[in-house]
Amino acid sequence: MLYLTEAQVRQALPMDECIGLMRSVFDRLAAGEAINQPRRRLILPTRSVLHYMAGSDGRYFGAKIYASNPKHGATFLFLLYRAEDAAPLAIIEANALGQIRTGAASGLATSLLARPDSHTLAIIGSGFQARTQLEAMLAAAPIEHIRVWSRSGEKSAAFAREASGLFGKPVEAVPSAEEAVRGADILVTATNSADPVVDSAWVSPGAHINAMGSNQARRRELPADLVARAGLIVVDNVEQSRMESGDLILAFQEEDWQRVVELQDVVTGKHCRQNAEEITLFKSNGLAVEDVIAAGWVYERST
Repeated sequence: MLYLTEAQVRQALPMDECIGLMRSVFDRLAAGEAINQPRRRLILPTRSVLHYMAGSDGRYFGAKIYASNPKHGATFLFLLYRAEDAAPLAIIEANALGQIRTGAASGLATSLLARPDSHTLAIIGSGFQARTQLEAMLAAAPIEHIRVWSRSGEKSAAFAREASGLFGKPVEAVPSAEEAVRGADILVTATNSADPVVDSAWVSPGAHINAMGSNQARRRELPADLVARAGLIVVDNVEQSRMESGDLILAFQEEDWQRVVELQDVVTGKHCRQNAEEITLFKSNGLAVEDVIAAGWVYERST
């Protein structure tokens, strides 16, 4: 059985390849060839939390297990097994794995839902997930203008400098969330905020939104009136969203869930953007089956 490090994962899993893997796994979900089990959490009095989620892409199966504490951060591992005979194959350090596949899922959704002429990107947040979200947006759309805002101006500026050098595109750190969002064709929210970080009035008709920072029922990045404006609301998995998507749970009445479609149905063409004025929303929580297919790819290139 292999033990694979964060560095090995980064080397083996380029973003453009991972976006293709996400398309493949949602095709498999639509065909009934893949299985996803929603995340569960064990919460301790110390505020430490054990998070665990499992899935199968048909060839491999496994579980992501990670522990977090608000004062001490998080540690991620993925356990990979062969579906045919349940043979254990690898223990994989999974911080980078999660960042890359989360970005790739947003990239896939953006390639399917954003207007083809989307040139301006706004990113709210400059932390854990922001870099791979930016990388995925650059792979998915013809981005020319990038604006970033976070609560720490110093961190926003540092992120903008680093990303500009890394991706060869100018990234501008702006002084307010409103300045970042107004006029943007694509909006990514990548924060740990419990309360909305944008105002509906800032978001232009026709924008595509990737909301991926919150995966807890009482936390949200988007206000209810912005969710109500969205013509097409897409989630990675409805069952998991009803448990975790605070952006939707806090905005919805029960009947509103009928508006929600799964990414697999966008991948297969069952649902799509209707016109250039429609606001589209991808509410991402992250699925274990996404980790499985990415982990399988990394394993195959490490043996």
